[in-house]
Amino acid sequence: MSTLTTSNPLLQLIRRRYPDVTGRALLQSVTLPVLGIALFLIAWQLVAPQINTSLGNFPTPANVWEQAGQLWQEHQNEQDRADKFIEMQEKRNARILADNPDAETKIRPYPGAPTFFDQIGTSLVTVLAGFALATLIAVPLGVLIGLNRYFAAAANPIIQIFKPVSPLAWLPLVTMVVSATYVSDDPMFEKAFITSMITVTLCSLWPTLINTATGVAQVNPDLVNVSRVLRLPFWTHARKVVLPAAVPMIFTGLRVSLGIAWMVLIAAEMLAQNPGLGKFVWDEFQNGSSDSLSRIMVAVLAIGVIGYGLDRIMLLIQRKVAWDE
Repeated sequence: MSTLTTSNPLLQLIRRRYPDVTGRALLQSVTLPVLGIALFLIAWQLVAPQINTSLGNFPTPANVWEQAGQLWQEHQNEQDRADKFIEMQEKRNARILADNPDAETKIRPYPGAPTFFDQIGTSLVTVLAGFALATLIAVPLGVLIGLNRYFAAAANPIIQIFKPVSPLAWLPLVTMVVSATYVSDDPMFEKAFITSMITVTLCSLWPTLINTATGVAQVNPDLVNVSRVLRLPFWTHARKVVLPAAVPMIFTGLRVSLGIAWMVLIAAEMLAQNPGLGKFVWDEFQNGSSDSLSRIMVAVLAIGVIGYGLDRIMLLIQRKVAWDE
C-alpha cells in the first residue's frame, strides 16, 4: 500500500506526523463517518413524517436545522436587549453623577429569561463544578483504598451499595438537605446550582474512585519494594511512585465519570427544574407548541455533541499526561 504522495501542504503535514498512514486509510477515515451521518440523516428524513404525535409529525432534519437557527436568532436578539438595558443604566448613572458626584449608582443585571445558549453555559459550569468536586473526593480516597487493604475492605460495602444509586433517588434528598442547610445571597452559588452540583458529584465519583483504587493496587511490586528500600515517607511514596504509575487507570475513570456527570446533570435539571439544558427540554415539553419537538431535538443533538466534545477533551488531556498513551 503506497503512503501519501501529494503536493497538498495539509496532506504533507499529515504524512510527516503519521508516516505510516496511507492515502486509502486517510480517505476511509474521512468518508466512512460522513457516509454514516448521511445515511442516518436520510433514514431520519424518511421515517420522521410517518410518526404522528399530539404535537404533529416528528421533526425532520430540515425542521431541526430551522429551529437551531431560530434559537440562535433569539439569543442574538436577547443579547441586543441586554446591551441596550446596560447602556441605558450607564447613561442614567452618568446623568446622576453629573448632578451629584457623590451619588451612589449601581448597574442592575438584565432581567430577561435565559436563552438556549445561556442554558448550555449554565449546564457546562454546573457539570464541570460537580466533576471537579467528585475528582477531589475520589482520587485521594481511591489512593488510600488502593494502598491499605484494611481500609479497602471497610470501604468496599459502602462503594458497592451507593455506586448503583440513580440520580432520581439522590435528587429529593439533596434538594431537601440543601434547602434546609444552605443559605446564600450570592447569585453564583444559588441553591439550584448547589443541588445540581452535589447530585452530579454523588453519581459520578464512583468510576474515578474505583479506577484509582485499582490502579494504585496494581502498581508494579518492584517499584513498591524500591520505595521501601529507600524508606520513602508516605506522601513521597504516594506522589513519586504510586500516582505516576496509576495515572492511566485514573484517567480512564475520569473519562467515564465525566460522561456520567453530563448524563446525570441533564436528568437532575429536568426533574428539579434547575437552570440548564434539562430545564429547557422540560419547558419545551410543557410548552407543547408545534415547534417544541424540533427545539427539543436541537437540545438532544446539542447534549450529544457537547458530551462527545467533553470526552475528546479528556482524551487529549489523558494523552498529554498518561505515560501509556
